[in-house]
Amino acid sequence: MTSIKEQAAISRLLSFLQDWDNSGKVARSHILDNFIKTNQGKTSPELEQEFSQGASLFLVRLTTWLRLIYMTGSCLDKLLKSIGIFLSAVSSNRYLREFLEVGGVLTLLEILGLEKIREEDKKESIKLLQVIANHGRKYKELICESYGVRSIAEFLAKSKSEETQEEVQLLLDSLVHGNPKYQNQVYKGLIALLSCTSPKAQQLSLQTLRTAQSIIGTTHPSIVECVLKVLRTMHLEVQYEAIELIKDLVNYDVCQALLKGLVELLIPSVKETSKLQPKILNDSLVPQLTAHLPVFLQQAAAAKAIGVLARSNTTIAEEMLHLRVVHSLLAAMGNSDHSNSQRQASLTLEYFVQVFPVVEEHVRRSMGEELYTLFLSNAEDLYMKIDGIQADILAANKVDVSKGPGSAGLHHILPEGGCGGRGVTEPLRQSRKARAVFQEAWLKDPGVTLTVTPLAQAKLRTTEQPLLRLRFGDYSEQEVERQLRTRSSKAREK
Repeated sequence: MTSIKEQAAISRLLSFLQDWDNSGKVARSHILDNFIKTNQGKTSPELEQEFSQGASLFLVRLTTWLRLIYMTGSCLDKLLKSIGIFLSAVSSNRYLREFLEVGGVLTLLEILGLEKIREEDKKESIKLLQVIANHGRKYKELICESYGVRSIAEFLAKSKSEETQEEVQLLLDSLVHGNPKYQNQVYKGLIALLSCTSPKAQQLSLQTLRTAQSIIGTTHPSIVECVLKVLRTMHLEVQYEAIELIKDLVNYDVCQALLKGLVELLIPSVKETSKLQPKILNDSLVPQLTAHLPVFLQQAAAAKAIGVLARSNTTIAEEMLHLRVVHSLLAAMGNSDHSNSQRQASLTLEYFVQVFPVVEEHVRRSMGEELYTLFLSNAEDLYMKIDGIQADILAANKVDVSKGPGSAGLHHILPEGGCGGRGVTEPLRQSRKARAVFQEAWLKDPGVTLTVTPLAQAKLRTTEQPLLRLRFGDYSEQEVERQLRTRSSKAREK
């Protein structure tokens, strides 16, 4: 027989359930408020104690009411929070199973697509999906099998609340981890999101794509085109995330296509720059830039991305030289319609000039002495000093470093005394540090080139002296040191 206390507890439970069954929307809203206030954070055993081992009886009433009223949105946020208390409780597997058996996942996903539902209610639905996904692999698979990736991605693209979008990102990140059966589906959904019109959604998708890419290990063919299109954005935070993803993608099989695409963006196609504009913009007094702006933004971002990639990996820089990146950067510097394209192209070209002697020769000839001197003195502000004629000359340049003299075996050079895998830089006035660095490089690669950079010459005020190069073959370390001493004495005599 049950004790008096147990009978009293059961009586209270029955009374509570009867009150719920007989109440209307307003009364039920008050009941939910009290339930949330008194039971937030409780474990499953504590909930069972609160409801005299009958917590499931209240949960089934909540899920039933959810299926009846979710299309109207009445008390939906409180109802979802109350269900969340059950699902997020420690040792809540039984509650989770009961919720899923009545189609709880499908209901939550359907809420995301309803236009009449408030954003706050949809946010609570996302949080419940997070709780379900965090219970393990089979629950993530259940969400994906219910066409969840599509529903979640579409909601992310349409949502107007940044807080809600960040919650969606957490859900997508959870679905891509520990979900081998459907991780490719999530990956493709993230790529599709890059073409949406929401900057925040693009930013979050790019961030999550970096994680997904490292997990999956292979790339989808469409990712290059989608990422390059994102570079048209006016939002710097989106551009930053796109360049960070590009830095990751060059380590995969799409590297060549990615580099080729970036270089091509430096010279927009005639089709892109000659699109019809609204008639109101055809007035000669109105600047004809509106239709071109996305293309020019993309051009500037491509120049910036190329600079970032080249500085991070000299092998990539050499590869882009063969793609005629110098020609394209000079052409972008001639785009007087967009100063940021000129600025970014100039900064990137400065790096190539400093690192590759053959590039310095071609750029000097193409620019002319006057403009080249200005370029060396301040590449970042050069765009303010370029006149119309010089801009036209740059835009029409025919530079091709890969076919010019001295292009065979492009050797890179580094800042003074720096050491790399294939080259080392030595200032005219030799130092112990520079000699030691060169010898270290030579021991790694006997074919290393010793070079004086134009930058080093400028610092030492010896620009009138020719560019010096020494080539060391299979010499001993002592012979290398002797050659360096001989060269140093000759430089002092001059």
